[in-house]
Amino acid sequence: MNKPIIVSGIQPSGHLHIGNYLGALKNFVDLQNSNKYRPFFFIADYHSLTEDYDIKEKPTQILDLAASYLAAGLNPKKSTLFIQSHVSAHTDLAWIFNTITPMGELSRMTQFKDKSQEQNKSGNVNAGLLTYPILMAADILIYDANVVPVGDDQSQHLELARIIARKFNSRFPASPKTASQGGGQTFTESKALLTESPRIMSLDDPTKKMSKSRPAGCIFLDDTQEVVEKKVMSATTDSDSVVRYDPETKPGISNLLQILSSLSNTPIPELEEQFSNKNYGEFKSTLAKKVSSHFQNFREEKARLLKNPAKLLKIFAAGENLANKITAKKLAEVKKIIGLL
Repeated sequence: MNKPIIVSGIQPSGHLHIGNYLGALKNFVDLQNSNKYRPFFFIADYHSLTEDYDIKEKPTQILDLAASYLAAGLNPKKSTLFIQSHVSAHTDLAWIFNTITPMGELSRMTQFKDKSQEQNKSGNVNAGLLTYPILMAADILIYDANVVPVGDDQSQHLELARIIARKFNSRFPASPKTASQGGGQTFTESKALLTESPRIMSLDDPTKKMSKSRPAGCIFLDDTQEVVEKKVMSATTDSDSVVRYDPETKPGISNLLQILSSLSNTPIPELEEQFSNKNYGEFKSTLAKKVSSHFQNFREEKARLLKNPAKLLKIFAAGENLANKITAKKLAEVKKIIGLL
């Protein structure tokens, strides 16, 4: 029996932080190693172009993320790894989807509204922000993905992908003999795989999500032990000294408890008991050491990989070759169904 196909990606927009790791990359590795799926994980470089960026830095960001994928444990022998812009069928299919996607569906996307407000300050409210979920739908449907790991912020986009699949199948009914999916369906409606993705907040303001835009409150996976200790020890907590999980009244220490729990695989109640007679300083010291030691091998392996960019790209080229073969076949099927030569 064929394993279900799973597809997901991360944008190359700077060094990854703990929130990125716990919310996505760690889940990628766990899903790969479960041996339950046929995984396709890509670097979403086209998606990253919708935000302001430095042209000179983009190649470095892509290589950095490629090295992070491998250093974190993604294995090219178990997962198909590739760079999105190196597989042109993604954007080819996205244009076709553009022609059947109702404007009303796009305009109600919450992330579009949020990103538009955010980027309005720099005057970069581009069309890509609006059509972003259509490209995401193409990323998913071109592989006939059965499941997609998503967090709360992406569930609306996945639902749009399902709507697009349904509209395409209805608008362009295919012959049961030629369609890749059963019953004359060209595309399968992917299901959400709700992974455990703790919402990690900024260390300097635990009311806001951890973000690269607030580097002082952000623990990057590349941070040295000294930097990690400085950030953790200065993290905002509260006047109370009791290590207790209470996001409403104690958001700071609750956020730190969540990080330690996620990295140590220790339930929060157990951590509360462990630190019941210790102060914040002792807890923070333990957390800083755990963060630094947890990512030590990651940092060393990533540094090694980045010393040979050509070899790094060669690893991804193998995945791109496979992805291009799969997507070329699917795109040819789609073009025939919609009446193109």
